Amino acid sequence: MQNLTSRPIIIAGPCLVESRDLVMKVADHLAEVCRDLPVDLVLKGSYRKANRTSAGSFQGIGDEDALTYLREAGTAIGVPVLTDVHSESEVSMAAGFADILQIPAFLSRQTSLLEAAGRTNRTVNIKKGQFMAPDDMAKAAQKVVSVGNRNVWLTERGTTFGYHDLVVDFRSLVTMRQSGFPVIFDVTHSVQQPSIGAQSGGKREFIPALARAAAAVGIQGLFFETHPDPSSAMSDAATQLPLLDVRDFLSMVLDHWHG
Repeated sequence: MQNLTSRPIIIAGPCLVESRDLVMKVADHLAEVCRDLPVDLVLKGSYRKANRTSAGSFQGIGDEDALTYLREAGTAIGVPVLTDVHSESEVSMAAGFADILQIPAFLSRQTSLLEAAGRTNRTVNIKKGQFMAPDDMAKAAQKVVSVGNRNVWLTERGTTFGYHDLVVDFRSLVTMRQSGFPVIFDVTHSVQQPSIGAQSGGKREFIPALARAAAAVGIQGLFFETHPDPSSAMSDAATQLPLLDVRDFLSMVLDHWHG
């Protein structure tokens, strides 16, 4: 997949592939909504959560099954799919199913992982580490470029602010755009309260305001996680956007969009 078009990119889907039915339901609804909007949809889903707060937290249904369902859903609605990779050994497997490989924020400085993802010639979406300055993201991107792949996106997802909280410095969007790479704003992870309990908490009520602000500052894409019933989600239950709210949410954000 090549880099962004002139239309806003919407990267959306469940936090974790919990079942085939879930992925298909979310994909179908997102496709219906985005068909009526001037956006390009990317379906996202993690096949496994490798950095859960608690050792007892649900991690996934099995890598190959989850990737198969994600690919099936993306093909059915005719959009690219994105998923995370956590180690070099996973990159080749994930690249067989996904169009875009995402580097999780906690791993955004891992040179060997970035290079391995780059060698697949897939687009590589690098989440900004919660501990990183925005100008450092250009250095992470260059690790992918160094192996001959310039299809890199940079994603803001909040910065550690004391214990169990994140804050978004919207100057980071401007700074990362100066790198020349497309910039995405991950609004649902930006409202997380990491590791505040047995699983991360969050303040979903701030999602609309942060999304509007990012759209006004200027971004190429918006990332958010969505679930038919967030309270029952196996991961990130506190921050996923209710699926039935997506149409109104996107319409509101697009009214403020400044690409």
